[in-house]
Amino acid sequence: MRKTPYEKEWDALMRKETRYLKNNSEKQEFILNRKLEERVPDKLQEKLDLAFYKGFQIVFEKGTAVIEKTYSKEKKDHAHKVDAYALELSATRKNLRAFSRRSRLSNARNLAISLGEGVATGIPGIGLPDIPLFIGMILKSIYEIALSYGFSYDTDGERRFILSLIRTSLLKGRELESENAAIDRLIKDGVPSECGSEELSRAIRSASDTLSQELLYLKFLQGIPIAGIIGGLSDAVYLKKITAYASLKYYRRFLTMQRDPETASSAQQP
Repeated sequence: MRKTPYEKEWDALMRKETRYLKNNSEKQEFILNRKLEERVPDKLQEKLDLAFYKGFQIVFEKGTAVIEKTYSKEKKDHAHKVDAYALELSATRKNLRAFSRRSRLSNARNLAISLGEGVATGIPGIGLPDIPLFIGMILKSIYEIALSYGFSYDTDGERRFILSLIRTSLLKGRELESENAAIDRLIKDGVPSECGSEELSRAIRSASDTLSQELLYLKFLQGIPIAGIIGGLSDAVYLKKITAYASLKYYRRFLTMQRDPETASSAQQP
């Protein structure tokens, strides 16, 4: 029996997800981290944990409006509606992929911006103060991915989903497989628009701690003038990693919604 365009896209996505899990089956140990381990101050991890946690809180509470000034939400909404109408008229693989193409273009632009910011903060040795800027770029990138597929990002339920994507993108091995499966179940059941304040706070803490542990040595290096360029450029490396995973999961969510319009409808934009 001949497969539909949707089924072909779903199969292609499953292959990409399988490849992603395989490529991240083992945690890599970098030589640079081992060399920096003895030089990192004992309390830097604690300071970094708090900096990421506060950074997410500030951006969620006050930064969304600022982030939205960096792109036209109305234009992105309109572009999504145009793509959705084309898909409604003709459900081809080309029309299904149109949403992903817009997402990739946004990711590429944000990656270029992040590279520039990494160099700019690395030369003078700006480490911890760079964190809110880095968090803002992560969220900006994910917000634009969400808009490409017609999903909102400004409810607590959506924020918890985004935080789960950020955290899971940095995991390896069995922990990655477990958390990835949990996200898949959430997508299948439908991402709720709301969640409790304590639940959101736990999600912020979990994502913050994971980012902090992953970036400890690089943020330490970023605080050293000139040498900090290496640490600053790591922002772009991790942004690419996070958005690659987020793109897979938002496309999965989009395709799930195409199969069952009621699934995830609470998060779909009007």
